[in-house]
Amino acid sequence: MPDLGFLLKVSRPRFWFYLFGPYIVGLAAGASTGADLFSWQTVFLAFYFLFPSNLLIYGINDIFDHETDNFNEKKIEYETLVERESHKNLIFGILTLNLPFLIPAVFFTPELLSALAAFLFFSIFYSAPPIRAKSIPFLDSAFNVLYVFPGVIGYHLLSGSWPPLTVIITAGCWTAAMHAYSAIPDIEADRIAGVRTIATVCGPYVTLAICAALYLASAFLTLPYLGFVSVSLGSAYVLLMIASIWSYRSGKLFKLYRAFPIINVAAGFILFWEIALNKFL
Repeated sequence: MPDLGFLLKVSRPRFWFYLFGPYIVGLAAGASTGADLFSWQTVFLAFYFLFPSNLLIYGINDIFDHETDNFNEKKIEYETLVERESHKNLIFGILTLNLPFLIPAVFFTPELLSALAAFLFFSIFYSAPPIRAKSIPFLDSAFNVLYVFPGVIGYHLLSGSWPPLTVIITAGCWTAAMHAYSAIPDIEADRIAGVRTIATVCGPYVTLAICAALYLASAFLTLPYLGFVSVSLGSAYVLLMIASIWSYRSGKLFKLYRAFPIINVAAGFILFWEIALNKFL
């Protein structure tokens, strides 16, 4: 069994809420009462959308990015560079921690099973061949819809239905913007490694404009559901994109990028309580 500390580093704990956050927001939106949030099924999947699922996404990413990660200072200094000799142990760790949650999935409803299968598909083939979406500009951002599926699963688990299509599209715009923004600090390393992404093709400023447009679209589409909160969050992210222009020009974008997970978690926190307080109080 590989070292647990190593697996934790690979799973990027600072990004765990990118899966867990949408899941609990989906639960809140689908629940009838506060007690619904704490059934054994919701808790079971909550554990999955913390450590195991993140290890799956980032572990597969690190295995198939090995050659290009050597050119990326962010990977070496800010994250964990996974050497080739660690790949077998990492694969064993991914299987060991994921299968205990995925095997019982055969007892889910067909709808939940299909949503989980979609989550796995996008999670795996974002990095893995034959699709390797992360090396196909624009498809790389689109494949980050994988972060929407925990919310869809949480909602369906408690409501027995799917979220409105508008909400799913909105969340997809949000996650696409999140990916595109995260690709900007990697532009130089990706170009050296010969990796094509939305950011290497469009350049930093056009990519920031695309992100701003996607965040504005998200705010507009969720206006009927979230009102002032939708406008506030959309405006905050657009301001962040504008601030990033000056940060990139001054060579300080990476410092701003390091705060990005905190900003996203704060946005998720606001969304959860906006939904929960309106439904349960």
